[in-house]
Amino acid sequence: MSLAPDAARGLRQVFVRGLTVQALLGVHAHEEAAPQRVVIGVDLSVRDAHAPAREGPDELARVVDYGAVAATARRIATAGHVRLAETLAERIALALLADERVVVARVSIEKPDVLHDVTSVGVVVERTRF
Repeated sequence: MSLAPDAARGLRQVFVRGLTVQALLGVHAHEEAAPQRVVIGVDLSVRDAHAPAREGPDELARVVDYGAVAATARRIATAGHVRLAETLAERIALALLADERVVVARVSIEKPDVLHDVTSVGVVVERTRF
């Protein structure tokens, strides 16, 4: 499934990009001992009950709140040591799919301070309700 708004299918996109946390992430002893900078990105395909023809009520309760999305990702990333970036991304994606309106969750995890000659390293995972 493509992560793009699709009015005909009743989907909108919700995203959080560049969420930067200090997290215990990695397989090396120094990564277990001290937190490092981790950058999280989230893209969600969310059911839009009012698409394609109507405007919905201007109320927060009817949408997936990107503040809550960021808080969920932050909470999971800082909850304790995780060995693999893949595992962290999967945990975040599955937690976000708990909202029945979310049909696809794509989560990126970047470690910008790991290799001195690259901007960042990381992984992207996608989980779906299908």
